[in-house]
Amino acid sequence: MSYTIRVNGTEHTVQAEGDTPLLWVLRELLDMPGTKYGCGSGLCGACAVHVNGALMLSCALPLEAMVGMDIVTIEGIGATELGREVQEAWLAHDVPQCGYCQGGQILAATALLAKTPQPTEAQIEAALRGHLCRCGTYPRIRAAIGSVAGQLARRGES
Repeated sequence: MSYTIRVNGTEHTVQAEGDTPLLWVLRELLDMPGTKYGCGSGLCGACAVHVNGALMLSCALPLEAMVGMDIVTIEGIGATELGREVQEAWLAHDVPQCGYCQGGQILAATALLAKTPQPTEAQIEAALRGHLCRCGTYPRIRAAIGSVAGQLARRGES
């Protein structure tokens, strides 16, 4: 079947079965490898994307359900001011080691800060729950989120 989906602001028509996970459409058909395959069961967060602004796991999203949705991947998150600030904070805090989970982590952080510009430690922990980092960079991830929250506070965004 043919499906047209909007990813990072661009319409793409793909040929695939309707139950094909969005993860594989992004990686294999649209050549967007930043969304990673981790567990395939929605448990690790490596495949996170934004769908209509909400954080979702692409390994559990069927292609047919994505028609008419606005999908943002790690390749497109930097097009927003907040996404760019989160990416810059990741670099400033030297968060990535292997980098495998970082796309999902950045998308989780951006979703959190869009909804809660001044998150508490508990809110940060809750937002990161389900986003696994085998390198253990959680303290740096929390620091990066905190630095962006500080920037938002200085600008009066709360």
